[in-house]
Amino acid sequence: MEVTCQNCQGKFKIADDKIPGGKTVAVKCPRCQTRISVARPDKKEQKAEAVFDDLFDFAEDESDTGYDAAEKPFDFIEEEGKTALLCEPDALIRQKLKPTLNVMEYHISEVHNSREALKKMRYHTYDLILLDETFDTTDPDSNAVLIYLERMGMETRRNIFVTLLTTRFRTMDNMAAFQKSVNMILNLRNIDDFDKIIQRGMADYGLFYKVFKESLRD
Repeated sequence: MEVTCQNCQGKFKIADDKIPGGKTVAVKCPRCQTRISVARPDKKEQKAEAVFDDLFDFAEDESDTGYDAAEKPFDFIEEEGKTALLCEPDALIRQKLKPTLNVMEYHISEVHNSREALKKMRYHTYDLILLDETFDTTDPDSNAVLIYLERMGMETRRNIFVTLLTTRFRTMDNMAAFQKSVNMILNLRNIDDFDKIIQRGMADYGLFYKVFKESLRD
């Protein structure tokens, strides 16, 4: 690993095995003796980054400068129309989610893999995203769509309600939602109560951002 001193701009190398994965250590610059904090991501984080970069590069390369209605499905929706992106591999679960979304008058876009999801998200900012944590991955911590959302600018991200579908966390677990950078957790054991849960989650979300926006205005 190559390290650059922020004080003297000197460069030196540290063997990777000297720094534990996921840890931060302090070392002294051999030139000016300034203490430098050095971090090395763990293998899981590196794997997640590699998966995301590969998928995002693919989505960029696949994009066409011409118009593709399949990738821009909501160009002609009225201004107040609401859109939802459904990232769920299980057809039975999708069938349980869609009736509620239809009643709530969402225009639904279904995707089958992360590449397709990333391409659609380049063209459209969805109001609601339902994302299975194992969507197109066997490792929930390498979910490319979730990584993309975590990197999204806050001005855009705060207008998207993201629900994480999971079997690991309990429904409406606010701490888990904060840790995963989503708005709400839905445990799949509670899928039959999706209509009540999503309405409650969105009501809390709307109340929070109402106060937030009023504070910004004031």
